[in-house]
Amino acid sequence: MLIPVASASFADLLKPVTVLAGDIGGTKTNLALYTAGKNTMDLLKQNQYSTTAYSNMIDMLVTFIGTEKNPDRISLAAAGPIQDGQVQMTNHAMQVSSKEISLHFNNIPVFLINDLEAAAFGLASLEEKDVAVFCKGIKKETGNIGVIAPGTGLGEAGLYADGKIWHPFATEGGHSDFAPRTDLDWELYQYLEKQFGHVSWERLLSGPGICNIFDFLVKVKEREVPAAITQLLVAGDKAAVIGTQAGQCAVCTETIDLFFRYLAQESSNLALKLKATGGLFITGGIVPKIRHLAQPEIFS
Repeated sequence: MLIPVASASFADLLKPVTVLAGDIGGTKTNLALYTAGKNTMDLLKQNQYSTTAYSNMIDMLVTFIGTEKNPDRISLAAAGPIQDGQVQMTNHAMQVSSKEISLHFNNIPVFLINDLEAAAFGLASLEEKDVAVFCKGIKKETGNIGVIAPGTGLGEAGLYADGKIWHPFATEGGHSDFAPRTDLDWELYQYLEKQFGHVSWERLLSGPGICNIFDFLVKVKEREVPAAITQLLVAGDKAAVIGTQAGQCAVCTETIDLFFRYLAQESSNLALKLKATGGLFITGGIVPKIRHLAQPEIFS
């Protein structure tokens, strides 16, 4: 384990319990059922669902559980700010309420936390082999830690150190203002402001953000798009196509280069705000797939 993170313990259990765990994203939701003992977690089953295919979380949970016995506990992480045990998803119309879910499943305990806070808790399970280093830096063993995650949106979280262990907390930093540095950045800002009004970092550092950067380069800077790439963009996941074609298509390469430059910029902002002398972790659904395209020196 790299980081000792504060978390609940099952050590006081008199008998094993079943736990339904879920990660609810704006695009997809991952659900898993475990048996938890004093020192063990055994996976019983798991599945992935399209979040947009469901209007409420209870229906998805019922589908997943099927004919199985109801779990003893449910623990869900959702993309959005949690208030009083409920959340309005940031990039989806779905509302999730721990109270409503508990009532539906015979008043079992239901825990609801922010998805990036959950990712911060997940650092406790990391080993050295699970981490690719962009910038080594000088790590302070008892320093705060930052977590940033481009995906359907942009999530940010932190872990504060008490000298012995780290305590995760959620933020909504992905919705803070984008700060242009160059003339190109300013043109991009103006382009996005006309479309959205408020230009947050999420408008750039996300799947839709990659598409925003690409569209700006094509429509405003008049970059050429090869016909073969245009066909792929129409037929597939636009952000994914841009990522896979980077290195072969000039405008795709420029898009991903800008994405990583902005990611380095906002990562440094987060590190400064949190005084993250214990390190900063980049996660989410995008970067692991395209990290080979990054220029590590921009993170130093």
